[in-house]
Amino acid sequence: MLSHTAQISMLIALAFYAAILLTLLRNKRLNLRYALLWIFSGVLMLALALFPDILPAIAEMVGIVSHTNALFALVFFCLILILMSLTAIVSGLNDKVKKLAQDNALLEKRLRELEQREDEP
Repeated sequence: MLSHTAQISMLIALAFYAAILLTLLRNKRLNLRYALLWIFSGVLMLALALFPDILPAIAEMVGIVSHTNALFALVFFCLILILMSLTAIVSGLNDKVKKLAQDNALLEKRLRELEQREDEP
């Protein structure tokens, strides 16, 4: 069970978290589809802050003895999800950059060929 001070601290931290997330979204520095996991983790933290009895239930269901360890496992799980998502995004962008570089090289080759044909008498 969380103390009231810890709950209030978590709610204040979540308010800052939400403000930063909304600011990044509003300023177009973070795309909404990439922010979904961050929003999910914020909702999960909010649920834990508002209903602290959920954590012992989750710990018991999973078989973790300490509630603190269950919290760390939950945070670790969220971070792994975010890292996997970011890795997938970077992989997709890497493929797009590779294709763009290949298309650019083909266009440059075609341009050189056209310039050579133009220069010939």
